[in-house]
Amino acid sequence: MFQEVKALQSPTGATLAWRSEPAVGPEMSILQISHGLAEHSARYGRFAHFMSQRGFHVYAHDHRGHGVTQSSDAPFGRYAGSGGPEKVVEDVRAVTEMAKALHPGLPVILFGHSMGGLIALNAAETHPTLYDGLAVWNSNFNPGLAGRAGQFILKVERMLKGSDVPSAILPPLTFSTWAKAIPNHKTQSDWLSRDDREVAAYIADPLCGFDTSVSLWIDLFALTYGGASSERLRRLPSALPIHLVGGGQDPATNGARETSWFAQRMKRYGLTNVTTRIYPEMRHETLNEIGREVPMRDFANWSTAVVDTRRKA
Repeated sequence: MFQEVKALQSPTGATLAWRSEPAVGPEMSILQISHGLAEHSARYGRFAHFMSQRGFHVYAHDHRGHGVTQSSDAPFGRYAGSGGPEKVVEDVRAVTEMAKALHPGLPVILFGHSMGGLIALNAAETHPTLYDGLAVWNSNFNPGLAGRAGQFILKVERMLKGSDVPSAILPPLTFSTWAKAIPNHKTQSDWLSRDDREVAAYIADPLCGFDTSVSLWIDLFALTYGGASSERLRRLPSALPIHLVGGGQDPATNGARETSWFAQRMKRYGLTNVTTRIYPEMRHETLNEIGREVPMRDFANWSTAVVDTRRKA
C-alpha cells in the first residue's frame, strides 16, 4: 500500500507525490511524515507499516525538489525559484488537510526527520491549530557561527554562479565533514547509520544523495533560524506535545547536543510538554539504525499517550 504513489495538486502549484498506509484495527490518529534532505518518502515504508499496525493512518509526500513530486519552479534539488520555505510549508498543510478530510475528527501528529524536522516545526508554527503532536528527529536548529558563515558563502555563490546550480562549498562543510567524523568509515554515507545494508540502499537509490542547489541551502538556513526564533516558538500552543530525538553518534547534530539544546530552548519559551530521547549509539537516521525497534516503540507509546490524553480532554 505505501509503495503506491498518488498525486495531490497543492495550492502552491506543485503536484505532490504522496503515499499512505491505512490503520489496522481501531483507528487512533493520523501520522504525517516529513522526510529529510536528498531522500524521499518511500524510505519510510517500514515505519509507516509499524505505526499502521498500532492504529495510525500514515501519510507522507515527497517535498519539492525531491522524489517524484513535480513543479515547474522546483527542479530536482530546489524548493522553488522564490518563496521556497513558505511553499514547502504550504505543501505540508495541503497534505494535512487532505488527510483530515479523509479521516474526519482524528488528531494529527506531524513527524519530521532532519530537514523534514525543520519543515515540520515551521509548519506547526505557521498553522498552530492543525496539529495535536509534533515530532522532530535528528534536526539541528543551532548551527551557530558556522551556519552564519555558510549563509554568507551561499550569498557569494549565488552572486557568482546563480541559485539553481549545486553548491560547491556547503557539501564539504557538511556531508564530507560528517563522514570524516565516523572512525574507519567505508563510504561517504556511513554517518547516516551503522547498518551497512541501509547505507548501501541509500547509495544505490537514484533519488537519494543528489547535489543540493544553492537556493535550497539558503532556504534550509531560513527554516533553521526562522523556526528556532523566539517569536515563532511562541506561536506554538504551550501544551503541544513535542517529541525530540537525537543520536549520540550523529555528527549532523553534534552528537545530539543540539537536540538537547533545542529542548531547553523550547522550554525557555514556554513549551511545557517536551519529551527528549537521546539514543547514545545511533547516528543520523534513527529509523534506519541498528536497534531501530526501540525508538520506534518509544515513539508509538508516546503517540498513543498523546491521543489518549486528547480523548480525555
